[in-house]
Amino acid sequence: MSIWMKVVTAIRGGVNEAGEAIADNQALRILDQEIRDADSELRRSKDALADIMAKQKLAQKKADGLAAKVKEYEGYVLQALEKNDESLATEVAGKIAEFEQQMGSEQELATGFANSVAQLRKAVSHSEGNLKRLKQQVDIVKATESVQKAQMAVAQRHGGANTKMRTALDSLDRIKQQQEERSARMEAASELANDTDGGDASLDQKLKSAGITANNTSGADILARLKAKQG
Repeated sequence: MSIWMKVVTAIRGGVNEAGEAIADNQALRILDQEIRDADSELRRSKDALADIMAKQKLAQKKADGLAAKVKEYEGYVLQALEKNDESLATEVAGKIAEFEQQMGSEQELATGFANSVAQLRKAVSHSEGNLKRLKQQVDIVKATESVQKAQMAVAQRHGGANTKMRTALDSLDRIKQQQEERSARMEAASELANDTDGGDASLDQKLKSAGITANNTSGADILARLKAKQG
């Protein structure tokens, strides 16, 4: 694979990753829109079902009306036969044949509509059940998402507090170290001052503390020394 092909592949991979990241970040919004789309489709299905149900009722009404006409005209045939009017009876029987033909067509149409209504009712009911379960699951997902975000916020704040606590402890340790160093420097400076300005006094103090004192010359000692020089 050439270097340019690798670059193109890398770019495509980056685009796919970016697209997946956007989809993940907007997952709930996308899911809400998909549910709204499903709701719209379900409403259109219900509208179509209502339209077919109306047509089925109209076709059945026409079939029932034609059936009533057939029954009515059959009575006319019987009356015509009772009056020995064969010609009229034949003409009415022809009309009954037309009614029965129309009734058959309308009944067939009504039956087809009824079958479609039954199938659509089943499909709509199934879709409604699925959509209801989906909405329930979405509610659970949203609640879980809110809880997890709250937990993440608390964890982040707790982590930040721990970080600040560690920073404060580090600062306190540095201050203590600085104070100890400052105290050591002051002690060293004091010792140097004593060595420079009062070394002898310090030594005498140490001798006195040890019980060692210098011999003091008395007046008698001085008189004796002078007489020895004169003699």
